[in-house]
Amino acid sequence: MSTVALSPVLETPLLRFAGHNFEPLPSGALFWHARQTLLVADLHFEKMASFARRGQMLPPYDTGMTLSRLEADLRRAGAKRLVSLGDTFHRADSSKLLGPTERLRLDAIVESVECTWLSGNHDPAPHAIGGLCCAELELDGLTLSHEPIKGKTGLVAGHLHPAARIAMEGRTARSACFVHDNRVLILPAYGSSTGALNILSPAFFGLLNWPSVEVTMLGRDRTYPVSTKRLVRG
Repeated sequence: MSTVALSPVLETPLLRFAGHNFEPLPSGALFWHARQTLLVADLHFEKMASFARRGQMLPPYDTGMTLSRLEADLRRAGAKRLVSLGDTFHRADSSKLLGPTERLRLDAIVESVECTWLSGNHDPAPHAIGGLCCAELELDGLTLSHEPIKGKTGLVAGHLHPAARIAMEGRTARSACFVHDNRVLILPAYGSSTGALNILSPAFFGLLNWPSVEVTMLGRDRTYPVSTKRLVRG
């Protein structure tokens, strides 16, 4: 996941969406303090392992790296609940292909916090990891789901792996980002081997009400709200 270094600001950015306050983390997770809930999207566990099994010799370390990030975020936030917004696993059978070390680490997470796994296009069927598997979740007037839907209000989703590229003082920088229009909020992909799609790409056309769009980019150690006037393609 790429990150961007911008000028430091003093306070931790607050992401306010549909009447709720969230803390956007530089990992791509979103912490809902009022619910003590950590939201993540598109972990894509076992993505590189899936490629390796098809003959593409790629280092299958992505699951371990993503788990390390997740363990650290849960610990630092003090979260009591984890909600994964779909595509937790890269393939429908990936949960059965976890190595013993990774399975033990994931089991430890399931035992330590309440876990809800939403189905995604890569993992539509329930798995046997533990926790609750469901298509979507309603919490405090919000709908948590995998894919963003045009016209839906109070929807928190993933799927599109949003990123932003900004132009500033003759330079450009690109990073994964949170994006919302106060009706639909899209989280960046959390997995360590996931790509990202510029929010100016056609996949986002018509999905967001552009005059109301707010963007928060991921940095190395914090997140940064950026003006939509600085956004460029690429």
